[in-house]
Amino acid sequence: MIKFISYDGAWPNLCRGTLTVEKDGKQYSMYGVLVSGGSVSFDADWEAEVEEGDWLIDRDALAPELQDDWRELEALVNDKIPHGCCGGCI
Repeated sequence: MIKFISYDGAWPNLCRGTLTVEKDGKQYSMYGVLVSGGSVSFDADWEAEVEEGDWLIDRDALAPELQDDWRELEALVNDKIPHGCCGGCI
């Protein structure tokens, strides 16, 4: 079981932060492992249409010891971290 410790990403770039979790008594801190499932687009008047979405895990950015746990991590971060969008920095 993986335990959520912290995440320091913040608006306007919520997806860029360090995720810290614990597994088997050992802490892992990983930067840039979250990918937004949200989106941003623009209407005809160039008004931003922002949609928040579930977080996805960038498996290539995970610590090797957590590679097989990406589904559990994805569920954990979606439970603990507010959703954002890939256009959050607009």
